[in-house]
Amino acid sequence: MEYVTLNNGVKMPILGYGVYQTPPADTESCVSSAIKLGYRSIDTAQAYGNEEGVGNAIAGCGLPREELFITTKIWITNAGYEKAKASIDASLKKLRSDYIDLLLIHQPFGDYYGSYRAMEEAYKDGKVRAIGVSNFYPDRFLDIAHFAEVKPAINQMETHVFQQQKQLRNHLGDTRLMSWGPFAEGRNNFFSTPELVSIGAAHNKTAAQTALRFLVQSGVVIIPKSVHEERMKENFDIFDFTPQRLKERFHAQDMDEVFRQLARKAVRS
Repeated sequence: MEYVTLNNGVKMPILGYGVYQTPPADTESCVSSAIKLGYRSIDTAQAYGNEEGVGNAIAGCGLPREELFITTKIWITNAGYEKAKASIDASLKKLRSDYIDLLLIHQPFGDYYGSYRAMEEAYKDGKVRAIGVSNFYPDRFLDIAHFAEVKPAINQMETHVFQQQKQLRNHLGDTRLMSWGPFAEGRNNFFSTPELVSIGAAHNKTAAQTALRFLVQSGVVIIPKSVHEERMKENFDIFDFTPQRLKERFHAQDMDEVFRQLARKAVRS
């Protein structure tokens, strides 16, 4: 496993397992399988409704808590200092843990300034090891980063080969970019993209593995999700190849425009 060091010195696995849209009834078994396969970072959220499943998997995996890295997020209905503060304690209880490794504001709506103050307080109290934001575009990010006492360690955004968040990255400074949707949610025949397929084939890898490897090579934290064990294995097996052609190809062109072209083709078809 490769790690990144956040701006407060905390180490985080660059590859994790996401549980967005994983049914609560299946979450414990899925997370348990992911941990057995070698995943040590798990990404959940209050809005997903499956924190308890993550907590049960953590409690039953047999690993020391410090070997795991758990991320969750404060939902907009819990925005504001008092609600956010109470929701942090509720998440800790559901996760069956004394601390959260990374706590994010899920979306920049409601009184997220109050939410961030509650997060800063939890950070100082040792309930949280690192704090950050999610879905904060440059204007919102720069605003909260400027006024916050504890600078965000992470900004989690939709990030993939066709949306590399180049503009946002120019403003992040020492805040790390974390990807949700590393496969563009499968839109526009993502897994059939000729460049991903051909580069992957040259290394006996799939298009999905190639897409993930590109992000890792770019220093982006990733949390691919799947409820299928074979896909979990595939997503984890990305650290044994470093295709220079991959970086050159996808950094050399405006991939956002390529994705828009693919979308237009999909509509016409």
